[in-house]
Amino acid sequence: MIATVEELVQERDRCAKAYPVDRPRILVCAGTGCVASGSLAVYDELVRIAAASGPTAGVLMTEHECECTDASIGKTGCQGLCAPGPLVQIEPAGTVYTCVTPDDAAEIFQATVEGQIVERLLYRDPHTGEPYRSTEQSPFYRKQKRMVLANCGLIDPESIEEYLAVDGYQALARALKEMTPAQVCEEVLKSGLRGRGGAGFPTGRKWQFVQGNPAKIKFVICNGDEGDPGAFMNGSMMEGDPHRVLEGLIIAGYAQGATEGIFYVRAEYPLAVRRLKKAIADANEMGLLGDNILGSGFSFHVRLKEGAGAFVCGEETALMASVEGKRGMPRPKPPFPANSGLYGQPTTINNVETLAHVPNIVLKGADWFRGTGTPNSPGTKTFALTGKITNTGLVEVPMGITLRDMVFDIGGGVPNGKQFKAVQIGGPSGGCLTVDHLDMGLDFDSLQSVGAMIGSGGLVVIDEDNCIVEVARFFMQFIQSESCGKCVACREGTKQMLYLLQKIVDGKGTMEDIALLEEVASVVKDASLCGLGKTAANPVLTTLRYFRDEYIAHVRDRKCPARSCRAFKEYYIIAEKCRGCHRCATVCPAEAISGQVRQPFVIDQEKCMACGACVETCRFDAIEER
Repeated sequence: MIATVEELVQERDRCAKAYPVDRPRILVCAGTGCVASGSLAVYDELVRIAAASGPTAGVLMTEHECECTDASIGKTGCQGLCAPGPLVQIEPAGTVYTCVTPDDAAEIFQATVEGQIVERLLYRDPHTGEPYRSTEQSPFYRKQKRMVLANCGLIDPESIEEYLAVDGYQALARALKEMTPAQVCEEVLKSGLRGRGGAGFPTGRKWQFVQGNPAKIKFVICNGDEGDPGAFMNGSMMEGDPHRVLEGLIIAGYAQGATEGIFYVRAEYPLAVRRLKKAIADANEMGLLGDNILGSGFSFHVRLKEGAGAFVCGEETALMASVEGKRGMPRPKPPFPANSGLYGQPTTINNVETLAHVPNIVLKGADWFRGTGTPNSPGTKTFALTGKITNTGLVEVPMGITLRDMVFDIGGGVPNGKQFKAVQIGGPSGGCLTVDHLDMGLDFDSLQSVGAMIGSGGLVVIDEDNCIVEVARFFMQFIQSESCGKCVACREGTKQMLYLLQKIVDGKGTMEDIALLEEVASVVKDASLCGLGKTAANPVLTTLRYFRDEYIAHVRDRKCPARSCRAFKEYYIIAEKCRGCHRCATVCPAEAISGQVRQPFVIDQEKCMACGACVETCRFDAIEER
């Protein structure tokens, strides 16, 4: 139990000696993606080999008992790259091994002890094959700046001792010992930190609303209900560095005079839930949570609420209703949560990434934070790179970085020689950016000016084979399914937008449908109750703004420029190539193919479903799409 700030400093120094950052370490990624690829089996094999190598090798075991070692072994959170997992990182050299299997464990361990590198496992440039011996050389890591992800991939997320060793909870100690609650709010406001959940509202100002409220009971909530398709930034942060987010929540509670903090995390993040629960338990046991924290007189308690995965619960009033055990539905504002929030008490809700920035700001100062990013959007932002991109993964970059840098440098470009077409940024509530936006900086104001938004940070890359109208239909289907149905504009408007989009991709749309789609989208944006409804039209409005010609092609020309919509596909059998084997007729689910054995077969276009099964089964390339 740590009772004072001085004791915390002593414990920090002890842990720093026990876990020196310059010791050789074999770090196995234990984030969700790599765990699913078998990284824990790699970890177990490394531990077995190290244990069998005798005391000179030494092993950092799960109980975190550290001996004098030649190479220690540990598990970490997400190390960034996702597709080539499982990953193993060698520190302090920064060497990253990809696609590691248990069979590679012995070679990795021996090479690390001897100060060598296993060349065949190095991450390589996907286009040139050039190997990168460290993260500093790799384009994926080179343009990143890790602030909230500084510990992800480097420390064991389940060890409070390792977090203390890298100055963990020192920001809390400084806030409690050297700053008043008002001064903490002022420092956060001065930093320019804006909410990383999408809205971009100044965090310090939001805190000041609650800090100045005289109520005796106040709440602070961490919103970990990340629900955008293709987004996994917040989940990875909670998995990889739960104590950083917890420390940010405690500081937020102190700054606003709150008595209780709540993590609201969707149950679909079981690893994040488990590690957060352990972090809360360990912090309570060490005296960093509970009554009279570090002898300051400040008492703060934290609990975790698992959400059922409703997208609408990302909206703050719907989230609070869910915490209270009610159906997650938004309510009109005012009253705002700062006046009447959870259980009618003043409440602040911050996104995971927002809170993860707080310890750095308190410990290093607002000016340090403002040294990165743009004047109106300082700091960094995490993104989940997914879709048609070579390097899928979790990245953290300075605000204002260009889309070109994100897609072609960090992301490695579009694979298979395809052409870049667009990105869907900000999830279902975001919008599309095109080749014309490649040199635009990614920050709150720039994106808002083109009808998009950062959102929580999902970035899905689209190539020439993707139909923009189908992309809009996909996101609208998600939004319509997730609408709580409380307000007419969102409930009926999203349903009608989905109907019109489906009609267009089915080849039954008219020019009047395009006009009606745009009109309905505008009404939904203006008349909906909550943020979900007000941004529900973004995929439609931005795709109509930048890709109207594709909509017109579907309606007027009766064709899909990307050649992906089934309704516009027609398959024909080339008589000269057909051997009459009848394999295509056998697999056709619509019985649209007929003919005699050893004679050319034909496809009845009236019956054909354009499923492509015949193309896949033909061994003579006798079927073509027109």
